[in-house]
Amino acid sequence: MAAKEEAKRMPACCRHKQTPRSSELIRDIDCRINRAIGQLNGVKAMLDDNRYCGDVLTQLAAADCAIKAASRIVLQEHLQTCVVQQVQAGNTEVVDEVMDLLKKFGA
Repeated sequence: MAAKEEAKRMPACCRHKQTPRSSELIRDIDCRINRAIGQLNGVKAMLDDNRYCGDVLTQLAAADCAIKAASRIVLQEHLQTCVVQQVQAGNTEVVDEVMDLLKKFGA
């Protein structure tokens, strides 16, 4: 109960996972994030170079896909670790958090 109350008091940006992420998962997410950063830098250069709108939109779509893929991986990890642990500890309020997260991703 004390951990649940403490989690409510802590800002979301300051909490830490109880279960560490695997190095494979971190590498996968890093790769996807770096790809999105590269694509967004490319979009910036394309805009500076006054490139064709359709080409810019294609690059933006690619960056969006990379970010969404990373988000799905992190969400799956969250469900399999954090959410399961919280439910097992009796904190079913975590389901509301998951629903809010799903809304942010248009699910």
